[in-house]
Amino acid sequence: MDFGQSLKYFFRILLPLWLLMAGQVHAALWSITYPRPISENDMRTEYPVALLTLALEKTGVKYSLLPSERILLQGKALRRLKENREVNVVWSMTDVQREKDLLPIRIPIAKGLIGWRVFLSTKGQVDNFGQITSKSGLRAQTPVQGEEWPDTKILQANGFNVFTVPDYLDAIEILQSQQASFFPRSVIEVISELESGGLPADIVLEKHLALYYPTAMYFFVNRGNPTLARLIRTGLERAIEDGSFDALFDSSYQETFKQLDLDNRKIFILNNPALPDATPLDESALWHKPSGTSVNN
Repeated sequence: MDFGQSLKYFFRILLPLWLLMAGQVHAALWSITYPRPISENDMRTEYPVALLTLALEKTGVKYSLLPSERILLQGKALRRLKENREVNVVWSMTDVQREKDLLPIRIPIAKGLIGWRVFLSTKGQVDNFGQITSKSGLRAQTPVQGEEWPDTKILQANGFNVFTVPDYLDAIEILQSQQASFFPRSVIEVISELESGGLPADIVLEKHLALYYPTAMYFFVNRGNPTLARLIRTGLERAIEDGSFDALFDSSYQETFKQLDLDNRKIFILNNPALPDATPLDESALWHKPSGTSVNN
């Protein structure tokens, strides 16, 4: 077959076939499944799902975004993601091991607020915190955390005697029984937890102290799915560029900042030895840092 014949063959046969395949790829439906929350009143999923929706919309692809059939607590959701079963995207706080097991999209979806912690306590114990002025004084209190949560290792590395439990609901029970004196919660979680109506009446928000450690919450996908990771990252980057990422963030958490009044709390800074080296701490546009009037190292 000479060159002229080859060219005719390309335009008559191969080019239409290539265009058809390209159109099918563009029109393909991306089925994206995330972990179902523990209840319909669990509002902690609202912002991550809204941000993921925003990112997908920015890419222009066709997609379905649905919760898993079963309720999946964080530890199980991460294991299922690693096994490529039930879910194909999970949002979670990062650490070295998680970035080995899974593929992180290194854009902090809550702009670092996952590392700002205020405390749930009980009415019988909360007054103890008003007298604490040093990190050593805070270490005398017992925090409760999940066994597989990165926060547990951070607290332990900073000298806290952590009461560990399998999951969130167990932590609430331990706190209510006063086997632990406080439950550190991210500022992006605690208000929705208090307003959900699911907490016992004697569990309250401590109003004087806070913790900060550098960390990030990312969207994670299975390591065998880099195409999905690129898709989500592209959407997030476009949302950052056009300001819609910040607009969603501000509308979601502006009232939270007012309610928690971080500027008037004593903020104790902790080291995070499990923070991966690739965390983009130098990219200031990706982070939001409330400023406390009394920061205690």
